[in-house]
Amino acid sequence: MGLGELFILAVGLSMDAFAVAVCKGLAMQRVKFGQALIVGLWFGVFQAGMPLLGYFLGIQFAHQIQAIDHWVAFGLLLIIGGNMIREACSKEEECADAALDVKTMFLMAVATSIDALAVGITFAFLKVQIIPAVSFIGVVTLTLSVLGVYLGNLFGSRYKSKAEFAGGVILILIGTKILLEHLGILTF
Repeated sequence: MGLGELFILAVGLSMDAFAVAVCKGLAMQRVKFGQALIVGLWFGVFQAGMPLLGYFLGIQFAHQIQAIDHWVAFGLLLIIGGNMIREACSKEEECADAALDVKTMFLMAVATSIDALAVGITFAFLKVQIIPAVSFIGVVTLTLSVLGVYLGNLFGSRYKSKAEFAGGVILILIGTKILLEHLGILTF
C-alpha cells in the first residue's frame, strides 16, 4: 500500500471522527484551540490504536486464510463503507453535545474507531508496515478532527452526512482496488 492509498484510507477512516467533531464544534459557543485539540487527540489516538490492535489480531490467523485474504479485505471494507453510507443517508439526526469529559470522549472515540479495527485486520493480510501506517492515520484523523470542530462551529452540521458518505465510498473503492489487483484485473 503506497502513501497515496494510505492517505486516502486515512481520510476515509477519519470521516466518522470528522463528522462527530463537526457536531462538537456546532454545540460549542466559542471554540478554543485547546478544546479542538482535545477532540483531535482523542479521535487521533483511537484511530491509530484500533488498527494496531486489529493488525495484531489479524496476524494471528493471517496465514490460515492467506488464499482468500483479498476477499476478506474487500468484504470488511465493503461492509464498513456501506455502513458509513447508510448512516450518512439516514434521516436520523444525532449530534454531540459540547462535553469533553473523559467518559463522553472515550465512548465517542471508541464508537468512531471500530471500523479502524477491521481495517487493521486487513493490514495484517496486506503485510502493511503497521507503525508508519497507524501513525499516519492518527495524524490525519487528529488534523481533520481539529478542523472539524472549527468548521462545525463556523458552518454547522450541513456537511456531516456528506463527509460520512464520502468516507464510505472511499473505503469501498479501496476494497475494490485491493480485490481487483489481487485477481490480476487491475495493475498499477
